[in-house]
Amino acid sequence: MRHELFIYIVTGIVLGMMGCLCWSCEPIPLQKAPSVLGDTIPYPSRNSFSVEGIKLGRMLFYEKNLSSNRSVSCASCHVQALGFADATALSPHGVSGRPQLRHSPALINLAWSEKAGYFWDGGAKDLESQAFGPLRHPDEMAMNLKKLPDRLHKEGYAPYFKAAFGDTTINSARIARALAQFQRKLISADSPFDSYLKGNKKALNEFEIKGMQLFDKHCESCHRYKNGGAFFTDYSFHNNGLDTAFAEGHEGVGLGRFRITGDSADIGKFKTPTLRNISETAPYMHDGRFKDLKQVLIHYNIGIKKSKTLASQLPAEGLRLEEQEQQAIIAFLKQLKDEKFIKNKEFKTLSP
Repeated sequence: MRHELFIYIVTGIVLGMMGCLCWSCEPIPLQKAPSVLGDTIPYPSRNSFSVEGIKLGRMLFYEKNLSSNRSVSCASCHVQALGFADATALSPHGVSGRPQLRHSPALINLAWSEKAGYFWDGGAKDLESQAFGPLRHPDEMAMNLKKLPDRLHKEGYAPYFKAAFGDTTINSARIARALAQFQRKLISADSPFDSYLKGNKKALNEFEIKGMQLFDKHCESCHRYKNGGAFFTDYSFHNNGLDTAFAEGHEGVGLGRFRITGDSADIGKFKTPTLRNISETAPYMHDGRFKDLKQVLIHYNIGIKKSKTLASQLPAEGLRLEEQEQQAIIAFLKQLKDEKFIKNKEFKTLSP
């Protein structure tokens, strides 16, 4: 469980440098969010948005000098065209070349995810502390944070840190803040479904509407969109019947939320991911075991495995949907694709 311990230690250090994080409710122009998500973007008061901070975070997100061998950036495993996810189940794109222990999650509407925390088990409570996981992990970026400020100085970043934070000081806390500002702006809420939700009844066809109705009956209890914002997640953790036993393995990644809480009731539970842009973010589940949405529906239909912590929302016998009903749900899910998000030029690579 060294990864978990590392996250807790680093979180303490970072919070010491940054001060207590109190969530601000004061709306400012840069905090504006789509109405279906609640109008305003939550952010820590000690890391409010600025045009310069977002720009710096965007530059750093694509900066390969954040990795020890200068070959890996955040974008290496979080590709915009894929909803800021990775097409490989367990990515080998880190500096070690070894497959990661979990599938790279999509980076969508992250500003609201502090409700559950970050990573599949919620091991980091905010985006600022989350950044240090991949930066330091030996299989991801393996970066020595003491050496990183000098490297970024040499790469010409000092003026950008001055613009964002008032002086040319580069340190790990500011790197994390800038990355967090950019990632909080990765907002997706302009799909055909959103158009339908806002009153355009022609945005979905009859088959897709049938799929939405089936989704409401069988899936919305965890992938929520009706109350509290259309995020398509309940920001909670569930055992969705993938396995009957959960081996600890390396770093205990198979144990899910239990790694963080130590509560046996959390064994095998993983965070509910958003379904926005789901058609672009394959493969699926925390280990990427399902290559397409059809396999996901087969799992929930006839493949649910019983265990002590199986989510109460799931019938142990499966959903038992007809083939056409499964296809209708998939058709609906495809209407969660946000073309503007996938192609937004403001999210694309930017270098100093």
